[in-house]
Parts: sequence; C-alpha cells; structure tokens
Amino acid sequence: MDSIEKLAEIFKEFPGIGERQAKRFVYFLMSRNGNYAENLSRMILDLKKEVTQCRECFRFFLVKNNGNTTPKGGQVCEICADPNTDSSILMVVEKDSDLESVRKSHAYQGKYFLLGGLVPVVEKSTKSRVRVEELKEKIKKINGLQEIILAFSLSPQGDHTDSYIREQIKDLALKKNIKVSSLGRGLSTGTELEYSDNETLKNALKNRQ
Repeated sequence: MDSIEKLAEIFKEFPGIGERQAKRFVYFLMSRNGNYAENLSRMILDLKKEVTQCRECFRFFLVKNNGNTTPKGGQVCEICADPNTDSSILMVVEKDSDLESVRKSHAYQGKYFLLGGLVPVVEKSTKSRVRVEELKEKIKKINGLQEIILAFSLSPQGDHTDSYIREQIKDLALKKNIKVSSLGRGLSTGTELEYSDNETLKNALKNRQ
C-alpha cells in the first residue's frame, strides 16, 4: 500500500467519510504548498497537548493553566465545575458535538454525560463500546438528581441505545426515585442531534417524555 492509500485509509476512519472523500482530502493536501501540511501537523499536535477529557462528564475541553485546575488528566470542565449548573438533571448524549449543539440552544442548564457512542443493534460486547458502568457511577454520585434525559439521535441505533440504557439504569433509577425521559417530538426521525437547529432542540426538550 502506497502513501496515498495509507493516508486515505486514515481519513476513512473519520465519521461520515467514505473512500472517495478520503482520497479528495489526500489530493487536496498534496496540492497545497509544503507549509500547509507542516502547519496542519503542528496544529494537531498542539490540540492534543492543550485539550483533555473531563473526569466527570468525559467531554473534551481546553486546559486552562491557572491555579484553579488540577493536573491534566484529572481536571473537570467548566460545566461540571460551575456551581450554577443544575445538578437535578443529567443529560446523556452520544458525543461532544451533540453536547455542543444542546449548549448552543440555551434550552438546558443541567449536567451532561457523554456515553462515547451508540449501541449497535447486534453487539455482544456493548459495555466495552459505551460508558455504561461510568454512567451508573455518575448517577450514584450526584446528590439530588431527579431526572435523566436520554438524548440520542432518532434512528434505529439511537432507539436501541435508549432502550439499552434504560434497562441498564432501571434499578438504580427506581432506587433513587429518578425519572428517566427521552427527547420528545420536535426531532424528525433519522435526525442527528448535532445537526438540529436551536428551535428544534428546544421543542424536543420541552416535549420530552
């Protein structure tokens, strides 16, 4: 396999990128001057140095080097650290881009948890693909938690994930008297959460059930 094919294979690992698009990325990089690829490489390396994962919700965020944070790898993000964040509600989303879409809607001020993916309809090693055990621990740790909102894309895989998580946290939610809800109508079937506009997300949150 030559260098073009090797790089194309890497690009194909990106979400939503097929073979044709991956090749276009490679040829685009080759058409730019030498500094472009160099700068891109440096920016990717800098990003890895400046970003860490929140130990509470698992979202990626920029590290702030001030006296108010713990060493990288043990930090909490600004959402989890904010005392004004509503700790009575926990929203479970698939990925970082979903969380950012909800934040931009300004329709939700509670806590978040990133599941890390969706559960395939046919999958034997589900717990190794998503953070089910970590979610259970998160639920146990939040004092005064009253509601868990499952906010997944309206697709067969999203619906399956919703059912799977409900089953996994059922006993814990019952024990702590926590309501488990899902996003309501407002999202069209097949809609990816990260591509939903603000009004659609507001309606989906308002009509959750």
